[in-house]
Amino acid sequence: MYDLVIRGGTIVDGTGGASFVGDLAIEKEKIVQVGGNIGPGEKELDAGGLLVTPGFVDIHTHYDGQATWDQHLTPTGWHGVTTVVMGNCGVGFAPARPDQHDWLIQLMEGVEDIPGSALAEGINWDWETFPQYLDALEKFDRSIDIGTQIPHGAVRAYVMGERSDQVATPDDIEKMSVIVEEALAAGALGFTSSRTMLHRAKDGEPVPGTFAGHDELMSLGRACGRAGHGVFEISSDFGMGGMHGRFREDVDWMSALSKETGLPISFILAQASHHPDEWREILHWTEQAVSAGANLRAQVAARPAGMLMNFDNPMHPFKGHPTYLKVAALSLEDKVKALSVPMTRNQLVDESSTLKGKFDSFFVTHFDNMYPLGDPPNYEPTPEQSISAIAKREGKNPQEVLLDAMLSYEGKGFIYYPIINYADSNFDAIREMLIHPQALLSLSDGGAHCGVICDASSPSYMLTHWVRDRTRGDRLPLEAVIKMQTKNTAEAYGLLDRGVLKKGMKADVNLIDLEKLTLYAPQAVKDLPASGRRLIQKVDGYKATIQSGQITYLDGIATGNLPGRLIRGPQARV
Repeated sequence: MYDLVIRGGTIVDGTGGASFVGDLAIEKEKIVQVGGNIGPGEKELDAGGLLVTPGFVDIHTHYDGQATWDQHLTPTGWHGVTTVVMGNCGVGFAPARPDQHDWLIQLMEGVEDIPGSALAEGINWDWETFPQYLDALEKFDRSIDIGTQIPHGAVRAYVMGERSDQVATPDDIEKMSVIVEEALAAGALGFTSSRTMLHRAKDGEPVPGTFAGHDELMSLGRACGRAGHGVFEISSDFGMGGMHGRFREDVDWMSALSKETGLPISFILAQASHHPDEWREILHWTEQAVSAGANLRAQVAARPAGMLMNFDNPMHPFKGHPTYLKVAALSLEDKVKALSVPMTRNQLVDESSTLKGKFDSFFVTHFDNMYPLGDPPNYEPTPEQSISAIAKREGKNPQEVLLDAMLSYEGKGFIYYPIINYADSNFDAIREMLIHPQALLSLSDGGAHCGVICDASSPSYMLTHWVRDRTRGDRLPLEAVIKMQTKNTAEAYGLLDRGVLKKGMKADVNLIDLEKLTLYAPQAVKDLPASGRRLIQKVDGYKATIQSGQITYLDGIATGNLPGRLIRGPQARV
């Protein structure tokens, strides 16, 4: 008798092959049979009418702090994810000298918009070196597997101290290389750095490593090469003007490093409105580099990144209006009541913002790029659905339309302001990126950007929007979408024991009701340590999630089983 049998589901095995109806058997932590005549199980799940897929592998998260206090890594854990990789973008919390804790927190807060107060209260800091950090992570039981990478910012700070924003000396580089090699030997899945000017600490300074010389980056890459494994991940400006700007030469050293060491190098790729076609050039260059022997992958997102704004969020277009400032300290309920009074309302919409920053002065009046998000949320709106277009049709002041949208849902109605990947006001560029052979589905940023986005729901969005609901262009095949976030992402990080439903593989499995899968509008909660605020996005339709053979969620409710473990290094192919 098997430990667990899943009966009669539509098996989408993660390979990209055609789905089929069948049974699946699990013994302990492994899949022991897929399809065929499967006998009884000690426990059985009826999967009739459901998809049976591998657990999703999310390779771009920022749970570096949250992983020390949250057993379920929410909201990611709600969306069928059974493995996360963190430590991305060159920021993290190890290695960490005792006098650098506050500095590392403000670095993470600035780059990834995670409340510093939550990190300060939630992290115990019972480590200094990176191997000690892994040991601390390993002691904590979870419902999800985690792997992590060693971040350039923390390494630079550990070695260079207050000089971490300066040019590294040969001695600095040698010490950093030793730390990186030690981290990978202890189980880090890779090394990460940031080369984008968008990433700045809370104090406004670019993150350490932004201007690191190529000798430093090559040396740290060679340290990974000596360890014999690891992904070299770069948070880049590619697609944002970076290929033709400050970091144009990065394309050369990344290709050279990959060919020399055999390392896979992964960089972020996006589309910006001011350089709407650069991403295509970069993919062409990537194809050339791969043809010449490099192993390069572009991390691309499931939907645009931007800002979600409402009156429950300190960031919104009215935040600099004098009338709003008079009610800003009120509770949300009282704020909505005050702003609904006709006289107050008229004053608010007739005013201009007092904000003087270049971004603020543009952002608060850019009504062509503001859309009511709605519930269910619409992340691919048409230009006719913008605040500006609605105002023109209705003969209203755009700020009046904006106010109405923000007062909806009792003041919790979101305004959606896409910043990247929406230059053409549709998802056609995203689709082209997603299906490119060198693309990796990524950039959910789970655990990060708590105040203005919630893209940890991306695995669910891939199914609801890209497979089932998209109407403004071509969709994506179910089997391809499952493969994108299982086999492809797992193999990219050397996790060859998961991501496919076949005999001998790790028993990480989802049972999904695709017809009823529902992604709700984000909502703001204050459930982080120190009552830190974040956006979460709930979902219905996951009938079960299984981690290492144990059911961790049933109908979206955590069962209390905590089989998740720390992943140390690559995992052998079955």
